[in-house]
Amino acid sequence: MSWYLEVLKKYAVFSGRARRKEYWFFALFNIIAILVLGLVDNMAGMFNAEIGLGLLSGLYYLAIIVPSIAVSVRRLHDTGRTGWWVLIAFVPLVGALILLVFMVMDSKPGTNQYGDNPKETVVA
Repeated sequence: MSWYLEVLKKYAVFSGRARRKEYWFFALFNIIAILVLGLVDNMAGMFNAEIGLGLLSGLYYLAIIVPSIAVSVRRLHDTGRTGWWVLIAFVPLVGALILLVFMVMDSKPGTNQYGDNPKETVVA
């Protein structure tokens, strides 16, 4: 839960680096939240089958889109890539796979042009 809150604290911070742990725990919590909200929407009769969203899950998607993009950009920075690589997700089929591979890759050791490696940074 702390990783999720850490990403929300950096709501629109597109600079710096994000560890794999930060990115994937944020993604996991989002999946759980979307499933729970979708279930609540469905049980409350607020689910719209035409668009595939309910009221609560739709509001959650809107609230979480900026931090999701921001943590993705910081994750790409951690692998030594520019944040513009996030746009490769718009390429059908192959783009999402390439982005997935980038998100799974380990951090570049040491300091890069985007900052210090968060794995090597000692928190006092």
